[in-house]
Amino acid sequence: MQGTLTFLGTGTSMGVPTLGCECRVCTSTDPRDVRLRPSILLRWPGHDAAERTVLIDTGPDFREQAMRAGLKRVDAVLYTHSHADHILGLDDLRPLSFVTFRQSGPIPLYATTETRAVLERIYSYTFSPDAKYPTRAKVALHNVEGGARVHEVSFTPVPVFHGEMQITGYRFGSVAYLTDVSSIPESSFELLEGLDVLVIAALRHQPHPSHATVDQAVRWANRIGARQTWFTHISHDLGHAETNANLPEDIQLAHDGLVVPIQLLPVQLEETRG
Repeated sequence: MQGTLTFLGTGTSMGVPTLGCECRVCTSTDPRDVRLRPSILLRWPGHDAAERTVLIDTGPDFREQAMRAGLKRVDAVLYTHSHADHILGLDDLRPLSFVTFRQSGPIPLYATTETRAVLERIYSYTFSPDAKYPTRAKVALHNVEGGARVHEVSFTPVPVFHGEMQITGYRFGSVAYLTDVSSIPESSFELLEGLDVLVIAALRHQPHPSHATVDQAVRWANRIGARQTWFTHISHDLGHAETNANLPEDIQLAHDGLVVPIQLLPVQLEETRG
């Protein structure tokens, strides 16, 4: 089953251009050097011909990203972790959630127990049993530790580390998305076999305590062996054109708005019936 992956944002927590910075990337005229906070959008046609739309993370730029992508509804959101650049757009789901709610109920939000606790605290006016905010988002939190299924597609959590913090990557079909990663446990490499498309973070060339360098990400990409690897969560240290010119054709920087065809494997019919 064919679908598409759209890069809504490929930047760091501060975005690119970075406020107050006049470096050559922040002042670049190449639109591919403009990077909103990291997020992706998955789209595929359902068995009933209706389009499915799934987000991974809703950062502080989500409203702008959703408008650019022409989002009309959202079937689910999966969260990688609880840092601000990945969750602070949740409230902008409100108008989309009203549309989805009328058609199929609240939007399911999938997150680990730790990330759920942060979301419930920050968005208490949405999730508290006593919440009375009349136009709060029509959403429902679900644990993702055992995986998630959204209509025809299953999502498998891939544990990785962001410094000392364990966060969640995702595999869906022959695609994997790993953002903010600084190390990958051996057990997680087993979940990344046979990929067609790998999306993985590559911050800059210089070492960072909680993010991979370009060289680290290239080594992981070569080990995993996906047909195509796209780097995301890119800082203003890396110019798009010059960096890609020094990378292999099958390992490249992504950019905001890039749309990649992907293969999404449906869940087994037996599971669907169950």
